[in-house]
Amino acid sequence: MQTISNKRKIIPLKDQILIGRNPVVEAFDSGVELEKVYLNKELRGEVEVTIRKLCKEHEIPLSKVPASKINDMVGNRDHQGVVAFISAVEYQDLENILPFIYEKGETPLILMLDGVSDVRNLGAIARSAYVMGAHAIVFSAKDSARITEYAIKSSAGAILKIPLCRVKNIQDSIRYMQSFGVNVIATHLGAKETISVVNMSIPIAIIMGSEDKGLGPHIMRLVDTQVIIPQANDFDSLNVSIATGIILYEVVRQRALQQRIFK
Repeated sequence: MQTISNKRKIIPLKDQILIGRNPVVEAFDSGVELEKVYLNKELRGEVEVTIRKLCKEHEIPLSKVPASKINDMVGNRDHQGVVAFISAVEYQDLENILPFIYEKGETPLILMLDGVSDVRNLGAIARSAYVMGAHAIVFSAKDSARITEYAIKSSAGAILKIPLCRVKNIQDSIRYMQSFGVNVIATHLGAKETISVVNMSIPIAIIMGSEDKGLGPHIMRLVDTQVIIPQANDFDSLNVSIATGIILYEVVRQRALQQRIFK
């Protein structure tokens, strides 16, 4: 299903990091795509204000952390309280992807992630998403795993083959997709419908929550459909990457069945 291609290049881990105030500001000025910026929480003054404004303007995640955490990242190097990570991939705009899918005459299958912070889960999810034909992965900039060399390896390279959209507000993205006729589906242990009875042959976006908290009520109020994955034994929940793979398989199964029926 993937019809939107991106140039991808793996940036070695040692080359992903920018250290110091000037290199980080220059990266913004040069159009370098950044994954995340870290500031010493004690940093004050013009530099702090400038970098904070740049992060907001370019929608780059910013974390204010103790100096000890930055020291752990860069060792004894003079970081001046500022560190940034260069993105290992190139992101796309969701606003470009959905119209393109419809123009190609395809039925959208979008995967959304809200707060999935483990790089191994992210990699496994990307692997399943690519294999099962998802058109794109949309994830929130806040509290999400960084796309690092480790995430790429965990995905067996699949994360380089599927369009990625990093968004500032996942709720706005849900509303945007709904405006394009996309049915947003979320899993919930209290849902009454199983994944096999919900129609997934229509345009859909599947949203998955964080490993520990799942999806918050502010998200659940927005979704169109809540589903549950049937389980043989009573247990709390499935790992988010496994649950994602199961739901994506159900989408493929239903769509393949529909194609056979209407041939």
